[in-house]
Amino acid sequence: MDEQRKKVVIAGGGITGLSAAFYMQRQIDEQQLPIDIILVEATNRLGGKIQTVRRNGYIIERGPDSFLIRKKSMDRLAGELGIADQLVKNATGQSFVLLNDELHPIPGGSIMGVPTEVGPFLKSNLFSLTGKLRAAGDFFLPRSDIQGDQSLGKFFRRRFGNEVVNNLIEPLLSGVYAGDIDNMSMESTFPQFVDVEEKHRSLILGMKKTRPKPEQLPNKGHAAKKEGAFHTFRDGLETLVEALEAQLTKVKFVKGVRLESIEEQDGKTYVTLNEGSVIEADAVILTTGHETARRLFEPYGILQQLGEIRTSSVATIALAFPAEAVVQDKEGTGFLVSRSGDYSITACTWVNRKWPTTTPDGKVLLRAFVGRIGEEAIVDLPDAEIEQIVLGDLRKIFEINGDPEFSIVTRWKEDRPQYRVGHKQLIAEAKAELRDAFPQVELAGASYEGVGLPDCVDQGQAAAERVISRLTDPS
Repeated sequence: MDEQRKKVVIAGGGITGLSAAFYMQRQIDEQQLPIDIILVEATNRLGGKIQTVRRNGYIIERGPDSFLIRKKSMDRLAGELGIADQLVKNATGQSFVLLNDELHPIPGGSIMGVPTEVGPFLKSNLFSLTGKLRAAGDFFLPRSDIQGDQSLGKFFRRRFGNEVVNNLIEPLLSGVYAGDIDNMSMESTFPQFVDVEEKHRSLILGMKKTRPKPEQLPNKGHAAKKEGAFHTFRDGLETLVEALEAQLTKVKFVKGVRLESIEEQDGKTYVTLNEGSVIEADAVILTTGHETARRLFEPYGILQQLGEIRTSSVATIALAFPAEAVVQDKEGTGFLVSRSGDYSITACTWVNRKWPTTTPDGKVLLRAFVGRIGEEAIVDLPDAEIEQIVLGDLRKIFEINGDPEFSIVTRWKEDRPQYRVGHKQLIAEAKAELRDAFPQVELAGASYEGVGLPDCVDQGQAAAERVISRLTDPS
């Protein structure tokens, strides 16, 4: 019986790899399959970008701090792990855009920068009268005749003009990828806007028609209080990683080593690790970044187009203060920064307001972001210099007295994949090329089909299902 057992190697212990292992283990248990799983992680910890610091009563995220509730896979995974009761929603509040040294409220009714309510948009000081009139052209402009992919910038500038894009849409949309919307792929990032234009012609009218309607309170004639659109865990996102590691009882973890090479021979895939050992595998799920995949397959002349995927570097800094040290005259949860300003920060979250469970009473927690395409040199500066630059920026915006009680700087070097125009086609071609040359190897992860946590869970689960299907196919 042991000779018939099959072996699957999962490379990468981030959320994609852990999800692949979880859903594969579940199918192995349900179907009593003779399959062993080995998960190889280059560092000495699991979770990848999910890193939670628990310090002095604070819950501080070094990487992502939450995930969209409307994308169901993370909530579903939490339920399957038995930790759904630890989920908390973000507190809702006003968000701002920093423009001309002033915090301007994001107009009410905006959906990713697209206005759906005329009144708040017309009252906003984010735009001049000329900018507002240009944006009104969306009501009359025809549908685009562009075939195939295009950049976010091209699409939105055509519909609304430069001012609305530069002052609102760009800060909102580029923040997810720390990228340049004039190069970002519409097809791979926000294809829903193209669908809305195709169906409704006007984005404003289309988004207004398709946005979710607020639920009505029982026996009340008014809308329910707005609820948060994001989830995290009460004790931080690493709660999920800890639960996965604890429940992956049939997975062999190999930490602190990386893949050195991959070879295919007689239907087997031979994975060599950098400490010299070789694993004979029946399937491999590669959830590492695209540059690692490109390097591994360079000897075979495949996946080299993955080198076209650019990456950006960003850093975050969490700053903890006593409440009396920070004087904020605007009630809100955070702000984004227009590129036109003379600021190093790209965004700031008032964490204690957005996620009240993260911060002890009587304290304030701020989390600022620096670095994006074309503005990455700051990421290489020492922690103390980043802290002083960020504090200098924040003190231009609101009053901060004294230094923080502590700060935590986190760098993500060459880490954010940029989904540039043509990305979807590039990935499809790369996967087809890999399928022909190495049919036992799957690609999954943030470099390919979505950078959000739910996207990565979906990719991990799908890869696991494809592997199980292939290994159990009698033909």
